[in-house]
Amino acid sequence: MTKPYAAVLLSAIAAASGLSHNHAFSDATSSSPSDDPQSPPPPPKFRNNNPRTTSAGFDPEPLEEGARIVTNVSTKPHGKNVFENIKKKEDAKQAEFAAKTVESKHIKAQHEAERQRITYDEKKKLAQLQDQIKSQLAKYKDELARKRMQAENEQKRARNQELVKMQEESSIRLEQARRSIEEQIQAHRRQSEREMAEIERETIRVRAMAEAEARAHESKLAEDVNRRMLIDRANKEREKWVAAINATFDHIGGGVRAILTDQNKLVVAVGGVTALAAGIYTTREGARVIWGYVDRILGQPSLIRESSRGKYPWSGTLSRTMSSLSRRTDPESASKVGNGFGDVILHPSLNKRIEQLASATAHTKAHNAPFRNMLFYGPPGTGKTMAARELARKSGLDYALMTGGDVAPLGSQAVTKIHQLFDWSKKSKRGLLLFIDEADAFLCERNKTYMSEAQRSALNALLFRTGDQSKDIVLALATNRPGDLDSAVSDRIDEVLEFPLPGEDERYKLLKLYLDKYIAQAGARKPGLVQKLLKGTPPKIEIKGLTDNIIKEAAAKTVGFSGREIAKLMASVQAAVYGSKNCVLDESLFREVIDYKVREHQQRRKLAGADKVNA
Repeated sequence: MTKPYAAVLLSAIAAASGLSHNHAFSDATSSSPSDDPQSPPPPPKFRNNNPRTTSAGFDPEPLEEGARIVTNVSTKPHGKNVFENIKKKEDAKQAEFAAKTVESKHIKAQHEAERQRITYDEKKKLAQLQDQIKSQLAKYKDELARKRMQAENEQKRARNQELVKMQEESSIRLEQARRSIEEQIQAHRRQSEREMAEIERETIRVRAMAEAEARAHESKLAEDVNRRMLIDRANKEREKWVAAINATFDHIGGGVRAILTDQNKLVVAVGGVTALAAGIYTTREGARVIWGYVDRILGQPSLIRESSRGKYPWSGTLSRTMSSLSRRTDPESASKVGNGFGDVILHPSLNKRIEQLASATAHTKAHNAPFRNMLFYGPPGTGKTMAARELARKSGLDYALMTGGDVAPLGSQAVTKIHQLFDWSKKSKRGLLLFIDEADAFLCERNKTYMSEAQRSALNALLFRTGDQSKDIVLALATNRPGDLDSAVSDRIDEVLEFPLPGEDERYKLLKLYLDKYIAQAGARKPGLVQKLLKGTPPKIEIKGLTDNIIKEAAAKTVGFSGREIAKLMASVQAAVYGSKNCVLDESLFREVIDYKVREHQQRRKLAGADKVNA
């Protein structure tokens, strides 16, 4: 495709002008004014003050220069080639321009696609932003609604609290008013009851005075008749006894006269009286000697204070038979003996260990194995003796109780009594638990200066009899001071049990137990006919308002009390009830006695501490 001639001409002129310009520029650079100082200065350049976009600003010099260059080129032999070269260059530029046009179109299409993609992404981001704004707006609305609901709930809660407070204040005022009214009613009632009781007492007094006057009048009227009857009866009795005495003395006088007058009768009478006196004396002394021998052979040793065997073998059998019959007829007592330890209230761990020892002792006896000796130590009154008695009963053994303080007064006979005690203990067919209370009284250290020779011999005798483990005797020692025992005695001990002071739960159970024993069951035994006639029916104690909480409060107050002290405390409560007018145990009386006994216990402990300090 050929371009118009004007365009070709313009391009040629531009090329020529470019060549001439380049040539001129090269010439100018080659021949600079600095190289040729005598060359004339170049003509001044034409300055066009008008822009080329206007007709007034057209500059014809370049065009003329171009025409001149074209003429020069056309006259040259290679002019045609120049034009061909120019055409080729123009064609190359056209092709390049077309390629650049296509490339620009392609770039434009890419830019359009990129713009559409960016527009889509922007729209997508805008949609996401709008969704995020909507979700945040919804969350904000929810937060506002939640805060509004919380504020409303807080206001409602505050109003409810105010209403509840007002209701509580109103109920408190009503309760106070009710209590004051009830107190007034109770005061009026008590006043009326006191007045009624006063009226009743006055009525009873007047009635009793009237009845006494009537009885006195009747007795006065019947006194003369009774006196006459008694006088007549006494005269008749006197006459009868006088006649009998006279007859007796007549017979005795006749017999004495006959004996005194007859010498043979007198000798026979004196010999008979003498033989009778000698026989009576001989029989009495022989019976005393025989009974002493039987008592020494079969009887209970004098050191034993209490035993389930009885003083003699048949008495023990009889007592066991009676106790078994009583347990059969009284299922309540049998269940009490079969379950637990009866009146012995111990710590659960100690109770469990004693039950285990009882079971082990029973099985040891059944398998004919040697028994284990025991040591019970702890403060006085904590149930050591009762636990030993129940331990023997639960294990099926006989038990015997002695105290260490009985050995010292025996003196030189202590050794004999100790051997007699162990010989008697070995005769038990069921096995025997020998309980020695206050064992430190004669089983203390042998190097003590105050220990007598008799006590040391008694201790040696007991150590000799307990050197080997026995299959017949269980030795149980009880002491408040286990450190004072002789080391050889401690070596004989296999089981050591500590009996501490009862805790709050144990004190509560003991208070309940002795409250039932001394208060609730007091007067349960029916008095006999003679007691009814002489003393009348004893009053029964009435319990009012004594709840478990009050008993628990008393258990909390009685810290440091032993089981014996709690039993004495309830005995004091019983005495206070019997000393009252109406024989009624109420809350105030119970607390009064408890507080008094607690103060007494604390004062006693202070005195004991002061005595120890002074000592």
